[in-house]
Amino acid sequence: MSDALSASAKRKSGKKSPTSKPKGASRSSSRSSGSVTQEEVARLAGVAPITVSRVINRPDLVTRETLEHVRDVIARTGYVPNLLAGGLASKRSRLVAAIVPTIGNSIFAEAVECFTDRLGEAGYKVMLGLSGYPASREDELLATVLSRRPDAIFLTGINHSAETRQRLLATKVPVVETWDYTPTPIDMLVGFSHEKLGRAVGEYLLDKGYKRFGLVWATDERATVRRKGFEAALANRGITDIQIATVQAPGNLKRGREGLAQLLSAETHPQVVFCSSDALAHGVLTEAQARGLSIPQELAIIGFGDLEFAPYTFPPLSTVRIDRRAIGLRAAEAILARLEGKPVEKVVDLGFEVIERGTT
Repeated sequence: MSDALSASAKRKSGKKSPTSKPKGASRSSSRSSGSVTQEEVARLAGVAPITVSRVINRPDLVTRETLEHVRDVIARTGYVPNLLAGGLASKRSRLVAAIVPTIGNSIFAEAVECFTDRLGEAGYKVMLGLSGYPASREDELLATVLSRRPDAIFLTGINHSAETRQRLLATKVPVVETWDYTPTPIDMLVGFSHEKLGRAVGEYLLDKGYKRFGLVWATDERATVRRKGFEAALANRGITDIQIATVQAPGNLKRGREGLAQLLSAETHPQVVFCSSDALAHGVLTEAQARGLSIPQELAIIGFGDLEFAPYTFPPLSTVRIDRRAIGLRAAEAILARLEGKPVEKVVDLGFEVIERGTT
């Protein structure tokens, strides 16, 4: 008997499954495995299940009025059609989906690799999807992923559309959000505060005595939160005039060089540049050296991510270290615990570390 059928039978008999509620607000027990079914959609819409099936698979056979009505019910319930064969639907797929913006640089790739390795040890396969910058493909991607009935989902960030949140809540698939922070995740979270990180960098640079600040900054939403934290730290010390060069995400060496060129075209240039990624910071460093600027005497630079090349630039790149492998591992452990019905720590804040090297 499938989990959904078991849950349905228990509801009809009036019996409740035993649960254990762990101590502490930061821990939560296993979520229900039931999800919205085609039969429930049909009942709520007041039509036969075959009509719901036709709306999904053969809308040309359904009247316009019925089509709009049933689709409205589907949208409100978050129902996702099951594309697996009926015989497979009663078993776990042993498939976990991971959705990240890009694997163009190692900041996400390393976390996903560690995540994949740990789940592989437990007999699960990971299906990778790229949502892009901004996460414009996330809704469509998740709809496709959920229709394959994964056992769990790894998401990047905490900002999702209302439609996606409804789908995830309706299907009750274990979800771990990563690379961000909120005390109220959809299900579980492994990440860090971008706002606190931005503030920490601002305070570090202020304490070093810098007065004129510049940003070479990509347009992704988590970077925007870091920027706001950085600007708030400077504003607390009375500094509001910051030179900003905005570049398209994801950042790379070319865009970093272009960003610094834009900052240096002004009448006065900053003493220090904070970059939204190490890739951009590498470009800023390269452009500064090409122009004969002394680092850090004439221009200081700090990045984000502590990518593998950061200690080996010349001078070595100051940055903010994120434990990427820990994000992947802790996310995998959270999912495995959830699937085994064990208590799970709901929110894991891994923090960060400002790393001072030769560029500051």
